Amino acid sequence: MAEADSSRLICWLSPAFPVGSYAYSHGLEWAVEAGDVADETSLAAWLETLLLEGAGRNDAILLAAAYRAAAAGDTAALEEANDLALALAASAELWLETAQQGRSFLDVILAAWPAPGLSEMTRTLGRVAYPVALGLAAALHGVPLAAVLRGQLTAMAGNLVSAAIRLAPIGQTAGQRLLAGLVPRLDDLAGDVLRLDLDDVSASTFRADLGSFRHETQYTRLFRS
Repeated sequence: MAEADSSRLICWLSPAFPVGSYAYSHGLEWAVEAGDVADETSLAAWLETLLLEGAGRNDAILLAAAYRAAAAGDTAALEEANDLALALAASAELWLETAQQGRSFLDVILAAWPAPGLSEMTRTLGRVAYPVALGLAAALHGVPLAAVLRGQLTAMAGNLVSAAIRLAPIGQTAGQRLLAGLVPRLDDLAGDVLRLDLDDVSASTFRADLGSFRHETQYTRLFRS
């Protein structure tokens, strides 16, 4: 990957990029409240399942589909990926999480990181899911798909670990141990996703989805999801 592509991707996936990712826990806050996540071991199990068998895997597949559609200039395929991504949100909070971050990401990209064809391809998109927005921007900037997938999965893991640290079941060092253990498996998943398409979207994280519903009425909350 060219140095410019690497630098661009680091900027886009940085916690400082203004998409508001710090405000969302993807249901993790409820898992801590319910006692499902209480220490490093239980957090590792929760994250592995969510990332490798649930939203992480699906978001990567959706990102890849959006990337390929944008690279081909196929707005119909891009809209199909986006419609599916929004429909897959299991709760109102998870829908808000992906739609708000996706729209914020695209608005900043259009304003600060323009690319040929980007305005035209986004014209028909209203609400846009975050992985679709990232795949679209990366394709039109020519950032290699494999690198985007690895970066997106690692960034998602990092955001969840950051949320867990704020929720207090683990400390900073434990969080880094978790990330160090997850990264090789996320890299493997990114490689697998290169061979997958929208027909491969699936998940087996029912309790996490249920938790996202329960979080909507949770008495004490730090996060929006």
